[in-house]
Amino acid sequence: MATDDLQLRDASAVLAKAADENFPVAPFFLPRAWRDDLMAVYGYARLVDDIGDGDLAPGGADARYLGVDPEAADDRLALLDAFEADLHRVFDSTPMHPLMRALQPTVRRCGLTPEPFLGLIEANRQDQLVARYETYDDLLAYCELSANPVGRLVLGITGTATPERIRRSDAVCTALQIVEHLQDVAEDLGRNRIYLPAEDMKRFHVQERDLAAPTAGASVRALVAYEAERARCLLNEGTPLVGSVHGRLKVLLAGFVAGGRAAVSAIVAAGYDVLPGPPKPTKPRLLREVGAVLRGEG
Repeated sequence: MATDDLQLRDASAVLAKAADENFPVAPFFLPRAWRDDLMAVYGYARLVDDIGDGDLAPGGADARYLGVDPEAADDRLALLDAFEADLHRVFDSTPMHPLMRALQPTVRRCGLTPEPFLGLIEANRQDQLVARYETYDDLLAYCELSANPVGRLVLGITGTATPERIRRSDAVCTALQIVEHLQDVAEDLGRNRIYLPAEDMKRFHVQERDLAAPTAGASVRALVAYEAERARCLLNEGTPLVGSVHGRLKVLLAGFVAGGRAAVSAIVAAGYDVLPGPPKPTKPRLLREVGAVLRGEG
């Protein structure tokens, strides 16, 4: 098989994960240019997360693309350093990784800057070094790196960024990150990470060993309910972003907010027991939420 075919296959494997997200990444109703640009950014974000989580495809292809010695192919920090170097090539020369090469036309066409991309890399570096968060403010600072850049990139791609929209977008993106953490408590614990603030765990009398149980006890459920309500409040804070734009972008942003609302509803429907597995919203529920957001319903 030709090298270009291998690179296309490897890139496609990363992009295929878009179907598992809580929100539509690049839905069919958007203009083709926006879809292509959003998928390019998604490919970048997905790949950097896969590096940080140790979820790269076996065989070391990504390390080879990035010029990392095969002996260091499992060194996440070395891979992130090489990934950052390739990001800089997106802006000033020719990147080596196929997903980075796919990103370069988007960066040039939309006038995107390195900062949000660098934030996503730094979040994954932090994941290698920080496994617990003492306070909610500490978690918000992490979300500023791990989630908020994505919304800012969407606004950049669509040419709609303003300070107020960025503020609302940050609220939505942070909420989506918190909801994902709640869905993935058990999975994250398996990676020796806990994104529930330690001060909140103490307040609700939750020990780390409680998070390893097959099902959640009353204390864990109360803690998850508390954090879910925080996420819901952030979603409400960010929802006016949807009404500030028009046309197909409005539908896209409604999908983001609705995805968060539907995921929170799924957590509620599970009785806040997230430990057996991630509570996922149904498609009908998601569509109802999209309609509610578009109608301006709380």
